[in-house]
Amino acid sequence: MEFRFKLEKIVNKNSSVLTIGLDPDKSKMPISDIFEFNKKIIDSTFDLVCAYKPNFAFYEKEGLEGINALYKTIDYIKSKDSDIITIGDAKRGDVGNTNKAYADSILQKMGFDAVTVNPYGGEESLIPFFEYKDKGIFIWCRSSNPTSDELQKVELASSYGIQYFFEFLGTLINKWKSFNNNIGIVAGATNIDDIKRLRNICGNDVTYLIPGIGSQGGDLDGVIESFGVVRKSQSLDYIPYIINSSRSIIYASTEENFQDEARKKALHFVESVKTKIFKLD
Repeated sequence: MEFRFKLEKIVNKNSSVLTIGLDPDKSKMPISDIFEFNKKIIDSTFDLVCAYKPNFAFYEKEGLEGINALYKTIDYIKSKDSDIITIGDAKRGDVGNTNKAYADSILQKMGFDAVTVNPYGGEESLIPFFEYKDKGIFIWCRSSNPTSDELQKVELASSYGIQYFFEFLGTLINKWKSFNNNIGIVAGATNIDDIKRLRNICGNDVTYLIPGIGSQGGDLDGVIESFGVVRKSQSLDYIPYIINSSRSIIYASTEENFQDEARKKALHFVESVKTKIFKLD
């Protein structure tokens, strides 16, 4: 199934655009077993999400234990509900032959539905990912960290006029989306005006993955208002974005009932988003 159709299916099935980042940090986890921690979070939230997004760094730093937990986590998500999207937050980026190996590893061997990529190597380096027509490719474009302006807001003079670096990347993404219907943009919720700039360039033909809500202080109201005109009736049809929240949900509590508190946070997030979306009608 084409990625965007699969994403639309789960968004409407669970009435949610929430993506939970499964980023296990043993210094914050109330239990030490990574897979068991993820399992409890999944069990308590799988009916409230459209996707889970494990960040590879948190697994790789734990060596074999972490990698094994990552594989088990993906299998477990599929066993709970095979419609839920899994996003490998790997931000891979290299020359073409190396990216071919990365793409095969994450999208074929590990079986993720989508992956985040770094576009610094240009179109040629990303083609191995684009060729997976049934998978989602989220291009890291406008990040939520404060010092990202050092590079992403450098002004460039191009055939498109004067643009910030991230806007020029947006014009390339707008061209690359012609490969097939599986390309998305990562754009942080801490930069609402820049999300609007990207929408002016790329429209709603790409899916926007919006991190930065919660612990990073992103503007949820601003995100929803930025996209509020692209809804159909009292449903979530054609919503072109999904919103990620990680630490504020998975570390909502350090007590034994941490999974219950995670569910409360996730449910509040989902209800808040729907209230804000439909209030705009």
